[in-house]
Amino acid sequence: MNFDDEHEAPALPDGGVPQSVDPGDPATQVSAAPARFVQEDLRVPWGWVDLVLFVLVAIAAGSVLLIAMLIAFIALGHHSSELQGASRTTGVFGVIYEVLLFGALIGCLALYVRLRFGTPFWRTIGWRPLEGSRFPVPLPYLGFIGGGFLLAIVVQVLSVYFGQNAKVPMEALFQDRVVALLLLLLAVLMAPLVEETLFRGLLYPVIARSFGRGIGVVVTGTLFGLLHAAQLWGGWTQIALLVFVGIVLTYARAVTRTVLASFLLHISYNFCISLAFLIGSHWLRVLPTGS
Repeated sequence: MNFDDEHEAPALPDGGVPQSVDPGDPATQVSAAPARFVQEDLRVPWGWVDLVLFVLVAIAAGSVLLIAMLIAFIALGHHSSELQGASRTTGVFGVIYEVLLFGALIGCLALYVRLRFGTPFWRTIGWRPLEGSRFPVPLPYLGFIGGGFLLAIVVQVLSVYFGQNAKVPMEALFQDRVVALLLLLLAVLMAPLVEETLFRGLLYPVIARSFGRGIGVVVTGTLFGLLHAAQLWGGWTQIALLVFVGIVLTYARAVTRTVLASFLLHISYNFCISLAFLIGSHWLRVLPTGS
C-alpha cells in the first residue's frame, strides 16, 4: 500500500507546518532528514491517553445505561426473567440499549473534543468531503456506494464458498419479525455512522500516526471485525470476513483521508446485506431460524 503524499509536513507540537524552511538549503535537508512526517488527516489533537480514557468512559456509560434500563424495565411492571432467552422483549430491549449507547458515545466524544481541544467535532474526527478527484462531483460518491454493494457481493460469495454450519448467537435475534426489522434498520441507519466515527475517525489516526498507515489499516480493520465476534461466536468464517471488511473500509479511509469514504462503503454494504436478507426471507414472512 502506498500512502505517500506530496502534502506531508513535519509534525509539530501544535500540528502546524514550519514556515521558515528553505527546501533548497542543504543544511535544511540534512537537519530535516530525521524529522517524522505526519500527514494532515493524521494530525488529530488526541492521543493514546485520550483513547484509553474514552474506552473507560464507554465501559462506564454502557454499565450505567444497562442498570438504568433494567430499573426502568422493572418499574414499568416487568420482571427481569422476561429478558432471558430469545424473546421479542429481549430483542427490543437490546436494540433500544444499542441505540441509546451509540447516542451516548457520540455525544460524549463530541463534548470531549469541543471542550478539551476547542475544535469542531465532525471535521476534527475526519468527516471531510471527497477531494482531489478528476471526475465530476457525484461520481466519486456513487463510486463508493457502488463499491459497498460490490464488497457485499464478494463477502456473500466467499461466505457461501467457505461455508459455515455452526449456529451463531446473532441468529437467535432474527427469530422475531419485529426484532429482525429493528436490527436491519439499526444496521443501515445508525451503525455505519457510529462505527466509522469511532474506528476510522477516532482510533485509526492514532494507530497510523504511531506505527504507520499500513499497520493502522490492518489493526483498525481487525479490531472492527473482532468487535462483532461475540455476536458471531462459532462462525469463524463470518468473523474473518468481517475483519476483511474492516480492513477494506479502513483502507478507503486511509487513501481518501476522509471518514466519508469508508462511511459510504459501509452504509451501502450494510444496505445490500440487509436487502439480501429481506429478499431471502420473503420480506420477513419466512425467517430462516424460526417463526
